[in-house]
Amino acid sequence: MDEQPLGSVRTDDEKLRQQAVEELRKRRELSGHILAYLTVNTFLVVIWYLTSASFFWPAFPMFGWGIGVIFHAWDVLSPQPSETAVQNAMDRIAHRH
Repeated sequence: MDEQPLGSVRTDDEKLRQQAVEELRKRRELSGHILAYLTVNTFLVVIWYLTSASFFWPAFPMFGWGIGVIFHAWDVLSPQPSETAVQNAMDRIAHRH
């Protein structure tokens, strides 16, 4: 059986923990971003409704900010590159130098 030294197991666990904490932090930030988007845009729609404006002007900030929310979600929710992909990229970079 292939055994790792105790120190390397702790290091691996620390790396996994650090990665897990980072992923959870990013998801929390995304949740906050979505909550802010919904709250502010709901407020804008209420203002639009109460002023009896005929043109739905809240669409502009909703659209613009929505693009930012989509890219934020893409960054947080897209899968991480595989170890093979990382190794291939490292090999390509090493061959350039």
